[in-house]
Amino acid sequence: MALKFYNTLTRKKEEFKPIKKGQVGIYSCGPTIYDFPHIGNYRAYVSGDVLKRYLIYKGFKVKHIMNLTDVDDKTIRNSKKEGIPLKKFTEKYEKAFFEDIKKLNIMPADLYPKATDHIKEMLGMIKKLVDKGLAYKGDDGSVYYKVSAFKEYGKLANLQKGALKKGASCRVQADEYAKEDADDFALWKGWTEEDGEVFWDSEFGKGRPGWHIECSAMSTKYLGKHFDIHTGGIDLVFPHHQNEIAQSEGSLNEKFVNYWIHNEWLLVNGQKMSKSLGNFFTLRDVLSKGYSPIAVRYLLLSTHYRQQLNFTFEGVEAAANSIQRLQDLIVKINDAKGEGSDVSGKIKKAEADFEKAMDDDLSISDALAAVFSLVKDVNILADKGKLSNKEAKAVIAFLRKINGVIAVIDFTEEKIPDELMKLIAKREEFRSKKMFADADRIREELLKKGVQLDDTKEGVKWKKLK
Repeated sequence: MALKFYNTLTRKKEEFKPIKKGQVGIYSCGPTIYDFPHIGNYRAYVSGDVLKRYLIYKGFKVKHIMNLTDVDDKTIRNSKKEGIPLKKFTEKYEKAFFEDIKKLNIMPADLYPKATDHIKEMLGMIKKLVDKGLAYKGDDGSVYYKVSAFKEYGKLANLQKGALKKGASCRVQADEYAKEDADDFALWKGWTEEDGEVFWDSEFGKGRPGWHIECSAMSTKYLGKHFDIHTGGIDLVFPHHQNEIAQSEGSLNEKFVNYWIHNEWLLVNGQKMSKSLGNFFTLRDVLSKGYSPIAVRYLLLSTHYRQQLNFTFEGVEAAANSIQRLQDLIVKINDAKGEGSDVSGKIKKAEADFEKAMDDDLSISDALAAVFSLVKDVNILADKGKLSNKEAKAVIAFLRKINGVIAVIDFTEEKIPDELMKLIAKREEFRSKKMFADADRIREELLKKGVQLDDTKEGVKWKKLK
């Protein structure tokens, strides 16, 4: 089955055909580093991570760029509130972002370009747009994109042509604006007192870049004028991504991106999780309640990226339980000694079903169903003592392979402190003497310390609870 993605631009699933054989260029809209991202933001990054990991799984060499927006309306506003220079202010949230994505097992991008390091490239692109008649300098010192001059404007966002304003009768200077607005937007913002010390000198006058031009300049610098995939949340389709297309194609005379892949919102009580609504949780909020970051990752990836996902703490617990099932199986079969069974055929089927689902627009729910169907079958064989050591190794090898995509299984060797091992040995001594009450007491003590014991035909086995 050919690998297919749903392309927002064409509104249909399309077979993925890279521009260069075996190579993929991906640009992801990264965080605006003015606050701690909420886990709704991280759904976009986890979804993009699964996409990237599956392309690698399929044998592609991936070049991934993710920007950091360190100058815009919000970063300037919040840095002024705290009375901190912009650079120092954004460094705090940049550091927090990198800490979070590491905890969520998100593969690092090849490069994280910052907007403030690419003013020259932005000004170069703005000049091209002005020279071509696609942009103009306003009477307020700002430079605006002339939306009516770009014939393809609105295609990505599916805006009706009749809704577009003609000429410069209405301008939008804010970085973010209402979904129904399709007016001329700021490429370069003339300096105002609200900007304080945040400005750059240019041929257009003192000012700073608009949000949209940042991504156009950085993506094309590092991936070329025309690249394969652009990812982001569904809320970025308009105006941000629509404006990126207008800027990039307008200045470079070439198709910008082949495949636009957008994830749906994370909901809380049926509403989009967002800072503006005040119904958000940061990753730090969730972890402070004792949940694992990998359980959060599993929750965020376990529903198809184009379906809305309602966040609940019960959902995080269910995700943790699913991961524990995978960990438990590895512990159970690690020293299997049965005579053998027909598990090789079950592994091949699970792998084929996993890939078939993922090839179909990353249908993760069906892919995970294939994995847990195998887990169920292998558990049964292991309980019956039929699984051979060779078969167990084949099962674990399969789990390692698919973990390259989902990244939630811990294959590091389990170790527990010597004092806990002594407690396990003491319990076995009590059991041999039929002192079951004392044995049960130690079992409960170990469980409180995160170690679960299982009495099997081969003897006691222990595992650390994740």
